[in-house]
Amino acid sequence: MEEKEYKSQLDDAMHQFRRRDYQKALETFSTLLEQDNKNAHLYNNIGLCYAHLSQNEQAEEYFKKAVFLDDKLVETYINLADLYYKENRLWDAIEILQGAIAIIPDNAALRHYLGRIYIEDKRYDDAIDALDSVLELAPKNYDANWDLGMVYFELGDYDSAIANFEEVLKYIEDNELIYYQTALAYEANDEVDKAISNLLKSIAVNDKFPLGYKRLGMLFMARGDNADAKEYYEDYLKFDIPQEEKDKINKLLERLS
Repeated sequence: MEEKEYKSQLDDAMHQFRRRDYQKALETFSTLLEQDNKNAHLYNNIGLCYAHLSQNEQAEEYFKKAVFLDDKLVETYINLADLYYKENRLWDAIEILQGAIAIIPDNAALRHYLGRIYIEDKRYDDAIDALDSVLELAPKNYDANWDLGMVYFELGDYDSAIANFEEVLKYIEDNELIYYQTALAYEANDEVDKAISNLLKSIAVNDKFPLGYKRLGMLFMARGDNADAKEYYEDYLKFDIPQEEKDKINKLLERLS
């Protein structure tokens, strides 16, 4: 096969894959592999096609062949770990990522994915170590800060959770969920004013965010600011929430009146 024809078929295969025509992409990649059977990227792409077709044994086989041909192919390690994760084979995912990091120690993506697998396996100390190492390699990786914040929140270390959530907010200021989670950490840390401040930012970013209004009502009520609590609970009732929830909020409003 001439180089021009090879490139044309490769472009076709990638286009088919992007269109989610995984069976057709698989066939095209396989044809190319007949001409280029030492190409780790082709094995990886075929593995991805099989994975999307829920043919996991074949996917695993081709990912392993890709790694055998190129043990520095980061995306294949992540694809293989993801396959194991989806099959709930967490130890296999951890093992493949640990092995990859031993070969490619300076890759933050591998360490980050390992950290997330540790979180799924509730190995929080290991997750913290992995995510800290991500930030050593990539200090501006706010996704790692977010994951660290969630781990520390789960462990009840609210100061550390807040520090990491605030780091995320240096890069992202238009996400209501980040403000909301930061507010929860401040609330758990008995810093109610800062919790309220972040909740107000959450609904400023998205005035259709019902959780922000409900939490504001709760915090103002707990602080004895009944007028403000009433205002935010009434705003919360304007959203499409279950009738049972509406009844509960209406009872709270009766108490506040």
